[in-house]
Amino acid sequence: MYQVIGATKTRTFRVLWMLEELGVAFNHLPALPQTEEVKAHNPGGKVPVLLDEGRPITDSTAIIQYLADKHGALTYQAGTIERARQDALTQFILDELDSVLWTAARHSFILPAERRVPEVKSSLKWEFEHNQEELIRRMGDGPFLMGDMMTVPDIIATHCGNWAAGAKFPLENDAFNAYLKRLRSRDAYKRAQEA
Repeated sequence: MYQVIGATKTRTFRVLWMLEELGVAFNHLPALPQTEEVKAHNPGGKVPVLLDEGRPITDSTAIIQYLADKHGALTYQAGTIERARQDALTQFILDELDSVLWTAARHSFILPAERRVPEVKSSLKWEFEHNQEELIRRMGDGPFLMGDMMTVPDIIATHCGNWAAGAKFPLENDAFNAYLKRLRSRDAYKRAQEA
């Protein structure tokens, strides 16, 4: 059985949602970053951590892609054009949505106060809005980023949409909002939220 370590209101949510989509059993320890429970498996103190047979895997994207590959679901097979396109979408989301939100968070409460540059947030909000439009432009025909099949980048993009809403970032793209609404209506998503 898998064990997931990390608070639900972090990127740990991505892992919980993936496991719910896969329908596999897991235990969840909702530990906060930098706590002893986390540092016992990730000395850097970051969450999430997935334990598989006692061995730790870190970084939410690495974890969910590992789970998708291991269970043969929510992913295209490695070495295919579809997988290359899926990986490109994953990297785009990490580079253009996740990193923008992470930079804003760092300048809001993570960095030491004397290192924060709050003025950068208006530029980041503009960038995030522009990048939503580009993501939708790249979206396939169908309800998911890759078309008819839900894949790893859908989990990351939806999590970024949730993060953006909580951080008061602009979510004014109608197509992106409709996409988020579809993904949030999934039963597995709802179960992960209850964690």
